[in-house]
Amino acid sequence: MRKFFIRRSKKTGLAPGTLVHIGAKRKDPVRMYVIDYHENNISEKEVKDIEDSFPFMDNQTVTWINIDGIHQTEIIEKIGKRFGMHPLILEDVVNSEQRPKIEDYGEYIFIVLKMLYLDDKKEGVQAEQISLIIGPKCVISFQEDKERDVFDAVRQRIRTGKGRIRKLGPDYLAYSLIDAIVDNYFVILETLSESVEELEDEVITEPSPRTAKSIHALKREMIFLRRSVWPLREVIRNLETNESGLITENTRVFFRDVYDHTIQVIDNVETFRDVISGMVDVYLSSISNKMNEIMKVLTVFSAVFAPLTFIVGVYGMNFKTFPELGWKYSYPALWILMITISATMLYYFRKRKWV
Repeated sequence: MRKFFIRRSKKTGLAPGTLVHIGAKRKDPVRMYVIDYHENNISEKEVKDIEDSFPFMDNQTVTWINIDGIHQTEIIEKIGKRFGMHPLILEDVVNSEQRPKIEDYGEYIFIVLKMLYLDDKKEGVQAEQISLIIGPKCVISFQEDKERDVFDAVRQRIRTGKGRIRKLGPDYLAYSLIDAIVDNYFVILETLSESVEELEDEVITEPSPRTAKSIHALKREMIFLRRSVWPLREVIRNLETNESGLITENTRVFFRDVYDHTIQVIDNVETFRDVISGMVDVYLSSISNKMNEIMKVLTVFSAVFAPLTFIVGVYGMNFKTFPELGWKYSYPALWILMITISATMLYYFRKRKWV
């Protein structure tokens, strides 16, 4: 239940806006990267102190500050003071259990997303919270662990100057980051689709208790995916129709494309949920049919042995006088009779297609 349970006990009794990290415990240092660029030039560096990134904001360039780690709340607090951010925004940044959402504060836009990845150790889909702040000349991204991010393609496009990214503003940079996250959803769904197909064949051919566990695990994954992706539709729609000056008309077209991709992801998730729900019915039907087949075989055996048991029971009674006991062919005749009865009954059952 850990995927679905929101751990907010640390916030109990504290004032709104209090910065308390909620999420996986980390002791490693926070890493901060700055990419500052315009059409003809780019500067990229890792800073040790967040204040070292602030001078880039004074240039007529686009600045991308990426914060890898949200567990050191004092860094988040410094950023908030520098840009005059609302305390509730900073509180949401350090709370990794947030639902995807968007909030427009006029001078900047705050976005929460879920970046998904497959964890082989935990055997399932995991989510990492990505928080974006879009300003007039910058984008600030907060993530929990850079080792799993999907932004390398965006970084490479900035470095090489390919496409529009160095010609347009921070809103297009934000679009590129969001698009990278949404595109990775398709990779996750393709992997899960293979599991769904294999499980579908297993349910029909060889259902077992392990199959039921696999169906339950996949069902939980789909619920988790739905919770992570479904709210994103409203986030992208808000960006597409946002009248803030931070989102230009040219970039709205690209957000419309991301919105279409988001709808495709949601449709795929809903389709998988329906398929998995159908698997439960098929599994129960398969188990029931298998049980019926077993019961049918046992019933046939019972029906065949019933008259034989009757004959043996009759001649097993302890009466002194039995007319057949004195006949020297009584024993083989009894065997012939019992075999004939059994063969006749089996022929009748097979003719009626009961076996």
